[in-house]
Amino acid sequence: MKAIVYKSTGSWYVVQNEEGAVLNARILGKFKIDGLTSTNPIAVGDVVTIAAENELEGSVTITEIDDRRNYITRTSPANKHKHHIIASNIDQSLLFATLKDPKTSQGFIDRFLITSEAYRIPSIIVFNKSDLYKEKEQEKFVEVKSIYEAIGYKVMGMSIEKNIGVDAVKDLLKDKTTLLSGHSGVGKSSFINTIFPELQLKTQDVSGWSGKGLHTTTFAEMFNLPFGGRVIDTPGIRELGLVDIPKQELSHYFPEMRQLINDCQFNNCIHTNEPGCAVKAAVEAGIIHIDRYISYCTILDKTEEKSY
Repeated sequence: MKAIVYKSTGSWYVVQNEEGAVLNARILGKFKIDGLTSTNPIAVGDVVTIAAENELEGSVTITEIDDRRNYITRTSPANKHKHHIIASNIDQSLLFATLKDPKTSQGFIDRFLITSEAYRIPSIIVFNKSDLYKEKEQEKFVEVKSIYEAIGYKVMGMSIEKNIGVDAVKDLLKDKTTLLSGHSGVGKSSFINTIFPELQLKTQDVSGWSGKGLHTTTFAEMFNLPFGGRVIDTPGIRELGLVDIPKQELSHYFPEMRQLINDCQFNNCIHTNEPGCAVKAAVEAGIIHIDRYISYCTILDKTEEKSY
């Protein structure tokens, strides 16, 4: 029988079968996914085949994993040379960001968007805590919104505290499987609590000494939406390491650069010091926003050169 993985704790899984029954599951032996070195063989969102193990206790064994339509990964916290699959079979990703308490850096937003682009997952950026914005933050929101909307991303403002814009964000989730992500403290759990008050997910204030949110979610978990669709809550990610993106390919995941790379003089141009670079010309002409180009160069510097 087929089932979908709703929660992974590393050794045990929670799955929902085709009849809607929620069951505990485990794997026997090791699953190897071709071409992927992962710290977790099964992820939330995976479609799996299950076999009854102990019907009285409602536990089953996962015997097979279906091919993934897509998945999104981060570098493993324990081993930077390995992947940790955050979730699979996703229709869209929704990145929660904040301009205050805590402030989400543009670098973090861009790394998340690059990862989503690399795995062909459409992204939406939602800036929460708009009720805290003073004139400076409001101006910044307008600027950031214009930067990302110009290159094709949907950007929304919201205040869970004041119930502003929440319904509009919920409308985007209907009948889709959506990955919710972002730093801890930006409002993911609070948002889920507005949809499922009965869950009463833990929320915490921002840590005063670091300015970063405290972790409240330990494992990724998927929930069925009452109005159709599913959301996947993920652990707060303080640092999102890019996985297996060589320097040569990085610009392919910046939509505004991707459409220009064939116009560069050299086909191996990485858009830094090369002559005849169409990307640099677009930056100088104001077609590509300077902040995005600086972000690209910063990420490029931190990208390990890979030999193939």
